Amino acid sequence: MNPGRLHVVPLVVAFSLLSCLSPSTGAEATLKPNILWLTSEDIGPELGCYGDAYADTPHLDELASRGMIYLHTWSNAPVCAPARTTIISGVYPTSTGSQHMRSMAPMPEGMQMYPQYLREAGYYCTNNNKEDYNLTKPGEVWDASSKKAHWKNRRTGQPFFAIFNFTVTHESQIRRRPHDFVHDPADATLPAYHPDTLEVRQDWAQYYDNITTMDKQAGERLHELQEAGLADETIVFFYGDHGSGMPRSKRFPYNSGLEVALIVHVPEKFRGLAPQDYRPGGRTDRLVSFVDLAPTVLSLAGIEPPAYMQGRAFLGRYDAGPQPYLFGFRGRMDERYDMIRSASDGRYVYLRNYMPHLPYGQHVRYMFQTPTTRVWRQLYDAGKLTAEQSHFWQPKPAEELYDLDNDPDEVHNLADSPQHREILDRLRTAHREHCLAIRDLGFLPEPEIHSRSQGTTPYAIGHDPQSYPLERIMAVADSATSRDPAALVDLKKATSDKDSAVRYWAALGMLIRGRDAVASARPQLRQCLADPAPAVRIAAAWALGRHGPADDLDMALPVLLELSDYREHGVYVALMALNAIDDLDQKALPILDDLQALPMNVSREFQRMGYGVSPLMEKILADLKKE
Repeated sequence: MNPGRLHVVPLVVAFSLLSCLSPSTGAEATLKPNILWLTSEDIGPELGCYGDAYADTPHLDELASRGMIYLHTWSNAPVCAPARTTIISGVYPTSTGSQHMRSMAPMPEGMQMYPQYLREAGYYCTNNNKEDYNLTKPGEVWDASSKKAHWKNRRTGQPFFAIFNFTVTHESQIRRRPHDFVHDPADATLPAYHPDTLEVRQDWAQYYDNITTMDKQAGERLHELQEAGLADETIVFFYGDHGSGMPRSKRFPYNSGLEVALIVHVPEKFRGLAPQDYRPGGRTDRLVSFVDLAPTVLSLAGIEPPAYMQGRAFLGRYDAGPQPYLFGFRGRMDERYDMIRSASDGRYVYLRNYMPHLPYGQHVRYMFQTPTTRVWRQLYDAGKLTAEQSHFWQPKPAEELYDLDNDPDEVHNLADSPQHREILDRLRTAHREHCLAIRDLGFLPEPEIHSRSQGTTPYAIGHDPQSYPLERIMAVADSATSRDPAALVDLKKATSDKDSAVRYWAALGMLIRGRDAVASARPQLRQCLADPAPAVRIAAAWALGRHGPADDLDMALPVLLELSDYREHGVYVALMALNAIDDLDQKALPILDDLQALPMNVSREFQRMGYGVSPLMEKILADLKKE
């Protein structure tokens, strides 16, 4: 499942065909390439053409033999909606405030989704069929977006851009039973973090079976193009929408959750749009990610990508040249909050965990429907796992560093290795500079992304240093999550800062540090229980309730209960409060009756943003009633 890494030096590209690729009319317009994207959900580079001997993917292997494989492609987000939001905008969701799973943020003023630029240039744009963006659409985006959308419906001679998305590989299909196995579960290669059980082997085998089914579907689309006589007129991409749907890949910004296959075929007629190192059957080490796809497709169409796009075109007239790093992120996934950032130079992967008190394996209801997740957790509870397999269920270190060449499963953390200090510092600096450059809004609690941007957009307030003093907030977040005892004095002072995000991170820092820190900061945390910002109240109540004595719990529970009602405080505040209550376990028993009086489901107008409320309420009530 982890093919060997080839190292091909990428070259900066110079292009021709300038005049024929401009958005002109008449005869020149016929020289624009058609562009076809074949996409598949929840798969990493588990394809034969990537060196995976267990895979059976003849059609995509054949496409790769005519095209080029990208060996280092990241989806930026390890789950579908934020990943797709990255693609459609060409901007990091952490910059537009749209990084949380199935949240919704307004599209920044002056920005369009990339199909709108293509349509203005004369392209017929179709999407078959998922959208699921975390940004509101700024007007009509597609000519057609449905299960019936097809490039065949364009005007005669009109160039097209078309997406066909294959869902048979989705996480939900891994666990669909009964199933007749094609790949023998006994032959599956398991990553070091998964236990070797029948359930795990069957899930991996079914995952590969689904990829084979998807490969056939991709072959049918390629055959359809050939039969229409358009293969020589069409640039074809194939890619997965993020890493594997198996647990610890999907939702987690390791390389295993972010790395996808990317195959690009450029026919001879448009070979001038390919990079200089393009060779049929070739491979490249050039680093690319989903934020690069929008500027790349515009570049192929002869459209200069707008300056606000944060990605870099890697094909076409406006190729921006290679980049040194890839960046990934995680925010809220369904009902569970976390904040992780990752960076990679292609060999090393760096992770910065901003909520290290939380395990990776929080109980996400959807993830726990997969047999692997359940048996993995059961074996952890029984004390039957190795250290590498146990890590997923434990609190996280603040930083992680992995060497993909020697540790492709990312289980040996090198963050404390003196021999890797320079690499750690370099990637840590790259991460910090990236956050500051894109104005990463993840340092605001999710409710404040929206409360601060009322009347404008999160992107706008994020780029206003007065509204969002990111440098100051990041400094406190770094101190809060480092667990450095020397930072405690400054964190106490920060609980009185004028900016609510600074106060939030200060209170969270006490929670992260545990009992002694909470005892030392009890006066400040009790003061925070009356803070005007709900997120600050939640962080303080969580810290006091989890680590304080009974009288602290008596003060904390009413605060969390009051903020758990989405009808009064909105779904984002309610989700934060319910997460804290769930973490308190049996300590929340005194409010059981009051919790049962809260609505289990959100009303229709909040369903996209608030669908995590129901799973949390169900779990909290079920756990408390067991006591």
